[in-house]
Amino acid sequence: MTIVSRPSTVQSLLGGSIDLPVQACGHGPAIDVSPWVGERGTAGTVAVVGAGKMGLPLCAQFADHGWHVTAVDVQQSVVDAINEGRSHVTEEPGLAELVATAHVGGRLRATTDGAAAARDADVVVLIVPVMLDDEQQPDYRYMDAAVASIAPGVHPGSLVIFETTLPVGDTRDRFTPRIGEVSGLRVEADFFVAFSPERLYSGAALRNLATYPKLVGGVGPASTARAAAFYDAVLDTEVVAMSNAEAAEFSKLADTTYRDVNIALANEFARYAERVGVDIHEVIAAANSQPYSHIHQPGLGVGGHCIPVYPHFLLSRAPELELVELSRRTNDGQVGVAIRTLSQELGGLEGVPVLVLGLTYRHGVHELAYSRALPLIERLSHQGAVVSAYDPLLTPE
Repeated sequence: MTIVSRPSTVQSLLGGSIDLPVQACGHGPAIDVSPWVGERGTAGTVAVVGAGKMGLPLCAQFADHGWHVTAVDVQQSVVDAINEGRSHVTEEPGLAELVATAHVGGRLRATTDGAAAARDADVVVLIVPVMLDDEQQPDYRYMDAAVASIAPGVHPGSLVIFETTLPVGDTRDRFTPRIGEVSGLRVEADFFVAFSPERLYSGAALRNLATYPKLVGGVGPASTARAAAFYDAVLDTEVVAMSNAEAAEFSKLADTTYRDVNIALANEFARYAERVGVDIHEVIAAANSQPYSHIHQPGLGVGGHCIPVYPHFLLSRAPELELVELSRRTNDGQVGVAIRTLSQELGGLEGVPVLVLGLTYRHGVHELAYSRALPLIERLSHQGAVVSAYDPLLTPE
């Protein structure tokens, strides 16, 4: 495979989504070694901490490339399913088959014991949630617990990689010192730490692992080199070895915040288009026929685990980023715009029957994370509307 310092290609969306080609696997059979020190063509043992909807695809991917994988999770039901060769994640094409194959081949097991898993592993990958608290600040409760669980098992030669999206500087300043303090080891001399942003899309995780360049940056050059060698061994895409962990952390925040800002711009355009009586979708399609324009689509705001959350990670460290803050307020304010528009059109909402079609945060995903349909329903009900809702992905319960 290929390790580079800059992506070899930069895709242009030309105003719409694109489907990147899947990279064919160019790896030959890997030679099992212990300890694993990054030599090309060899495979070791990796512990993946957090075996959820993004963690389990990583487990399957790594096992499929010859590594012995230990999935670590706090939920016993998840551990039991994996140890029975079953995928508890049901909406990822191809995942169940890979999990079953890895289990039969003796390359995938699961445990709740993070320290033991780290002790037996050459590489530890952490992918547990960091979300927002009530003050819109990063909520570290799960990641702090995960780091505390694996730190006693970190040993000389261990490589620890954070894939969970983090505020810039957390890999170096928050988590690396904790691991060093508990293990008694020196980073860059005795153990290695890097950040590599998860870039997966629910419902297409395995495909994404075979298409998007893998970004990685360490807390020092030795950590970067070791982490890049690991991903070069387990992925078929280009691996981009960035200058440091902070650059890699920022790359994920820049990606998601760009989309939030772009959607906010589209929403402001839509408000103006309504005022002057033109079709905003016609306008956007026309503007995006120029390759330099990539205006996103307007709507009720932004849902999902990433785009509504990660701009706040930037703002938690850089509150002076006024455009980022304004975009968050603009997108969160779209539900209010919708309520006002409906009320004006209908002469009030008291007693009006309203059917909301679609509840999940986007099509094809059985998840409600930050779905804008939920505050819409709440506001409609508060205004006196009689609300019904339907989504073919959900049950009445």
